Amino acid sequence: MLKNYYTQDVSAGVLAIDKTTYQNYLSLGNKALTTLQNLNNSDSLPLLKLPEKILDLEAVEPIAERFCEEFDDIIILGTGGSSLGGQTICALAMPPTTNGPSLHFMNNIDPDSFNLLFQGIKPERTGLIVISKSGNTAETLTQFLYCLDVFRSQISGVENHFLIITEPGDRPLRRIGTQWGIEIIDYDPEIGGRYSALAIPSLLPSLIAGVDAYEIRKGASSVIKQLISASSVEECPPALGAILNVALAKENNIKITVLMPYLDRLNYFGSWFQQLWAESLGKDGEGTTPLSALGVVDQHSQLQLYLDGPKDKLFTLILANQDDKGGLIPGDLTIDPELKFINGKKMGDLMAAEQRATVAALINNDCPIRLLNINTLDEKTLGSLLMHFMLETIISADLLKVNAFNQPAVEEGKALAKQNLLFEPKK
Repeated sequence: MLKNYYTQDVSAGVLAIDKTTYQNYLSLGNKALTTLQNLNNSDSLPLLKLPEKILDLEAVEPIAERFCEEFDDIIILGTGGSSLGGQTICALAMPPTTNGPSLHFMNNIDPDSFNLLFQGIKPERTGLIVISKSGNTAETLTQFLYCLDVFRSQISGVENHFLIITEPGDRPLRRIGTQWGIEIIDYDPEIGGRYSALAIPSLLPSLIAGVDAYEIRKGASSVIKQLISASSVEECPPALGAILNVALAKENNIKITVLMPYLDRLNYFGSWFQQLWAESLGKDGEGTTPLSALGVVDQHSQLQLYLDGPKDKLFTLILANQDDKGGLIPGDLTIDPELKFINGKKMGDLMAAEQRATVAALINNDCPIRLLNINTLDEKTLGSLLMHFMLETIISADLLKVNAFNQPAVEEGKALAKQNLLFEPKK
């Protein structure tokens, strides 16, 4: 029997689609599902086999242990997919364990952020992990070279404080690492950056943070098993989610997809999803714009627009079972009649009530929604959610007839940035 770590309800969203049209998209979805199943059977898409791998995790466990033993602070240098997956998974360890090092994900090139970071760490007790799939990412190379210069002036044996993760082959990051005698781990060239949440670039920091990477992959594996066994779109939640997104975009002019989890530890998950969805689908005039929100925070900052603004959005709410959880609000502090609603309740009871109220309000205002329900947010649940959205993205790309794995517009921007540095403007 297949183990499910989440459930999906698309019934409210489907109501916005004409029945005949929806059936047509189901047929298209079944073809896309078969294509993905064939890719799995032929081992043509290594991402689908990644959840079953163990040896690569076993190989990096000693590295994670060394970093935990030798360092109080660990700086992860990288941007985009080389950072967001790790941040998303490490958020499970929030607050950080008292015995482990503090992790600092530096995914930008803001000089002030680096200056502030360096004021709060001791170089001799700090390790750095440099992650770039291509080994040629301008931002990551800049971060690395700057940090290498700062650290070499303050400590001896600087090479022992750095670790590089990059693809095999002749590339700048690997050349510099070799020159300095820095340990280098191969970045799997068959796994794209934004699809690397289940790969070593994301799971090594997770191991350091105390998250069980094996359980992350077990959760992802449950979604793959569901994909393999599905005989139709209705039996494969990621495929059904893709159908809903594409049908609403094509037929109902729904051009924005809002992902709104209700747990703080899923806040980075929203940022990870934004890159995955936007960079995979935004091509040839296709794709919808992903927005990340956080319940209940954005019920105060965004819900007015969602309910009373343009009806151009699909809402995906990730709801957690919060009833009877958290601290009790005592009766002697809620004597005021206007506080009767919370008298004798727990904090989680309010969270649960807020979730139900938002769902009802969106439906009442004719906003297409779908619900992902989880009981507990743990490694298996997060792993299943990560794989769900990766598969949903890949299937959506198939339906939109775009390549889910390239990013030509991004490459153009990278080339122009380098040109701007090479050719200084006239003063």
